[in-house]
Amino acid sequence: MNERLYLRNPEDTELGRRILKHSVDLIYKLGFESFTFKKLAEEIDSTEAGIYRYFENKHNLLIYITAWYFGWLAYQISFQTNNIKDPKIKLQKIINLLALPIEDDKQTNHIDEGLLHPVIVAEGSKAYLTKQVEKDNKKQFFQPYKDLCNLIGNIILENNPNYKYPKSLASTIIEVAHFQNFFMHNLTSLTDYSKKNNEVEIVEF
Repeated sequence: MNERLYLRNPEDTELGRRILKHSVDLIYKLGFESFTFKKLAEEIDSTEAGIYRYFENKHNLLIYITAWYFGWLAYQISFQTNNIKDPKIKLQKIINLLALPIEDDKQTNHIDEGLLHPVIVAEGSKAYLTKQVEKDNKKQFFQPYKDLCNLIGNIILENNPNYKYPKSLASTIIEVAHFQNFFMHNLTSLTDYSKKNNEVEIVEF
């Protein structure tokens, strides 16, 4: 994780890990706009000052958990496609990982990926759709997302070495999986999916 995202590494202490765990829970329940460090402090029986020792503001915290998710996802893609030779099957595996619901990874006790996935779907783009995106980009806050797109782009090139837009297609696949999922549950007239929890159709699309 980018050290400039935090003041103290939350992975290093019990309080820091609780901050991450309950941040995901609260953002899932309340939405990012209604989420505050005050509410988080009440949730974990701590103080706002204690949370501010780890993160300068809630936007940096959102970038952190978004970057954490993309890093975790890149690992899952590498692990699950490692022994697959057929690039078409690799790409199908990636699309499934992006579009279908994710179960909690028991190896990461302090973050529930089953909750983190819908948080990223609904709130993740707010990490970079800001006026300060250029400044944050210079600090390499979005490197895990770039690395994920590069990983997927390379698998796209395995399918067709002459394809000219692998990174563009990679980022488009990620955003389509997220936005169509969000629209399906919230703005159904923007999709062709009339039933909730029908992510299989997004995979087919």
